[in-house]
Amino acid sequence: MGMHSILIPTNFGCSLLTAAMDKIEEQFANLRIAKRALTEDPTYLLDIDVSKSVQAESNHLVAVSCSNKSIRVYNRETLHLLREYSGHPGLLNGVRFAHTSDNTLFSACSDGTIKCWDTRLATQETVQLFSGYPSNVFISFDINCSDLIVCAGTEKVEEDTFMVFWDARSNTNYACTAKEPLGTYSETHNDDITKICFHPLKPNLVASGSTDGLVNVFDINKENEDDALLATCNSDSSVSFIGWCGKDYKQVYCMTHTEGFCWWDLSQIDTEEPMTILQILDVREVVCIETSNLHYLIGGLYHEKADKLFIVGGTAMGNIHLMNCGIDGLSLVGTLHGGHSATVRSFYWNMTDDSLLTGGEDAQLLLWKPGAVERSLVKKTSMKIASSVQQRVRVHSNSQKQDTVKL
Repeated sequence: MGMHSILIPTNFGCSLLTAAMDKIEEQFANLRIAKRALTEDPTYLLDIDVSKSVQAESNHLVAVSCSNKSIRVYNRETLHLLREYSGHPGLLNGVRFAHTSDNTLFSACSDGTIKCWDTRLATQETVQLFSGYPSNVFISFDINCSDLIVCAGTEKVEEDTFMVFWDARSNTNYACTAKEPLGTYSETHNDDITKICFHPLKPNLVASGSTDGLVNVFDINKENEDDALLATCNSDSSVSFIGWCGKDYKQVYCMTHTEGFCWWDLSQIDTEEPMTILQILDVREVVCIETSNLHYLIGGLYHEKADKLFIVGGTAMGNIHLMNCGIDGLSLVGTLHGGHSATVRSFYWNMTDDSLLTGGEDAQLLLWKPGAVERSLVKKTSMKIASSVQQRVRVHSNSQKQDTVKL
């Protein structure tokens, strides 16, 4: 029997993409506050992560790192506080749940340690401790998708800046002793390493971003740092956020402390084609928002189903803007009002139920859901904290000007 040819309209892919974009725009516009957790003491909510395994879909945990050196763990649906880890000797710089265990939580601290917690245990004791070298001050970290390797980035001390690696596997016989590093990379950045981000699917790939303006991509299976370095991308500014995106996550993007945006295609590494897809020196100057301003960028997220990259930004009064990234630029998708009363510092968008978690300088953790109705009668209070509490002034090695850098 002969094969029948199927005629597909040339605009078929475009119409599917438009439909996906319309759906995302509608979902975002329909987000309402479902739950609100207000911390008792004034603190910035700096970073958010959510436990990931499918088995715990109805009982996800949310971890938040705070500027008062505590980590809070909540039930994702109720925002009921389950655990609080306090008494850290230094500033916290990120929280990450393990990919294969909902109860294993990692945190990085400026005291030169990575700590691992078991959220089932009502104790302040860590179940694993990863120690760096004596001069290390960790300001970024991540764990790879197979939960085998932890990597942390350091502040520059004298002339040194490091990416430090550890074996993340637990050893019950030596749980109380600090783990020594497997090794370091020290040649490819010459300033503070502000972000570490492992590839979502390939455990051997990691990207790093620095105040030196560079985003580097490594294959850690290689023998040495020189061989491991696959790509160096220059943002021309101090890197504040990095992420992976695109089909099979073959692209990398970053944001800068000057609210710039860069987007690169790593599949062009071995070709003559340029790697840069888009570079914007200051997003605030190019995104048109009629009823509000754009004051800062918070981060980005890649929507797998729609194959679209989005950027999240906001205003000093707590409005949240979602922007779509295309090869021709950025465009506003929508704005959320009425939740936060100060700068939003962190977010987590759950693709499975289209919910959004946001944390801000008003000490609030908010759960947004499509069409939700907030049942709490708690009076909203503005808890804008004097920004001097968290501002850290750095002097960049390559210039004499001082930049105030977000934590």
